[in-house]
Parts: sequence; C-alpha cells; structure tokens
Amino acid sequence: QVQLVESGGGLVQTGGSLRLSCEASGHTITTHYMGWFRQVAGKERELVAHISPTDDTTYYRSVKGRFAISRDNAKNTVNLEMSSLKPEDTAVYYCNAVRSLPPRTSLWSWGQGTQVTVSS
Repeated sequence: QVQLVESGGGLVQTGGSLRLSCEASGHTITTHYMGWFRQVAGKERELVAHISPTDDTTYYRSVKGRFAISRDNAKNTVNLEMSSLKPEDTAVYYCNAVRSLPPRTSLWSWGQGTQVTVSS
C-alpha cells in the first residue's frame, strides 16, 4: 500500500518562500506522473502542478512563474518550491501520482497534507 507523507509547510508572510516535500513509500514514483494539489476548507482539491517521468513540468492557475515542481527518484520524493507567496496560496497541500493523460486525477490514497498559511 502506498503511503505519502508531505512536509515543509508553515506560516510565512506575503512574498515569502517555502519548500514542500513529499516522500512516497510502498511504491516507486519513477514511472509515474506526480502532482501537487491544494485544498482550501470547503472547496474542492485542485491540481497546481505536475511533473512527468522525464521531468516535463506543467503549472496551473496563478502559480505559474512562482512555483517549481521537481522530483528525486533516488529518494522517491517530489518537491514543490514556492516563492512570491500570496495569501490566496493558503491551503493544505498534498502530493499524489496522477494519470499520464488528462484528466489528471489522482491514483493513490491521500496523505495527511501539509498546511501552508500566508499572512498579509
């Protein structure tokens, strides 16, 4: 059974930066598209970025130019570098494997997520 453990969240001021990490166990990420999602209370979880097995990256919504997704297959880890953070980036962030073709829906069970709070 796959387990995902997200870390690196916290409280940061507007304009600040954070680096999130997600470690997978029970299954290799090497052959999977991996994505970072975020969810605000009362709203649906949304995909913000994904990375292919060959390191092609795609960003969604307002995170383009501010977030950078990367993967370390040797550590079975996916990272999300977030900069120029805005209050609207406040959410719980999750990672998951996603389908290789649209729609990029999740493939594995969800981890606990990591809270990111951006103060104005």
